This record gives sequence, C-alpha cells and structure tokens, in this order.
Amino acid sequence: MSERHPTETPATAWLRRQAAEFTLHPYAYVEHGGAAWAAQALGLDAHAVLKTLVMQDQAARPLLVLMHGDREVSTRQLARLHGTKQVRPCAPEVAERHSGYRVGGTSPFALRKPMPVYLAVGALELPRVYVNGGRRGLLLGMPPGLLQQLLQPTLADCAQPG
Repeated sequence: MSERHPTETPATAWLRRQAAEFTLHPYAYVEHGGAAWAAQALGLDAHAVLKTLVMQDQAARPLLVLMHGDREVSTRQLARLHGTKQVRPCAPEVAERHSGYRVGGTSPFALRKPMPVYLAVGALELPRVYVNGGRRGLLLGMPPGLLQQLLQPTLADCAQPG
C-alpha cells in the first residue's frame, strides 16, 4: 500500500496524469489571509498569485475566475463577458459544493463540477503564476501558458484595483 504524499491533492494528482510540470509551494495558511498572505509568506509578488474564485450568475450557474491576488473582480465586466445580467460570489458552502474543495484551498484543477473558467488577461504577461494546489496552504507554480493550455479559459479583462 502506498503512502499518500502530504501535498498530493486531487489537483496535483490530475496535473501529474497530464504530465504537467509544476512546482509545489507549501506555506503556513492563515484564515482570511488570502492571496496577499500567501504571496507574503512565500516571498512572491501578489500579482502573480492567482485567486481561484467560485462565482455564479443570476440563474445560480457556477463559473470560476482566476484573478490576480492584488486585484478584485469587476462583476459588471465579468457579467457582460459571460453574457448574463449579474455575477456574484457564491456563498462558501455553495462554492465548496461546486468545486469539491474547501474555500481557501480551491484549485482550478480537478473540479467536482465542470464550469466555465475565466482567466485575468494580465496573467499571460507574467513569466510564472501561482494557483491554489487543492488544499489550504499549498500553491502550485507554473508558466501561464500551461494554465491556459490545461484549462482552456476565456480571457477576461475584468480586473479592478484591490
């Protein structure tokens, strides 16, 4: 019987099956610390740490947004891009039900339910991005082109100052 590595999550297992190259960046998780804390704890630029946000439209259909850690989502711009009247964040328990991950540990990989993914357009300009690895206190580093290749997201110009 093999012992599971402490950083193995559904997201990392999925990435390994895709033969994706990524780096593991564990850190001490702090409740409500968010991407800013993760960046600080790892000595990273918060702009390169992408928050994974589960949102929903007015019909309660989920969507996923990968947004720079130092920016917020303009829900008005995102709704326009999504072709709907309104987009808002899901309640934590709803987000967990859709994604299969605990809030604070939501990875964009190996989601419980398929959903449209939106990626902040500025992420592609960075040499490396960091996304949640599927548990609190774990980021995964990778080139943004790999993130784009694996997730096939819609590029979204919906960032606003945080």
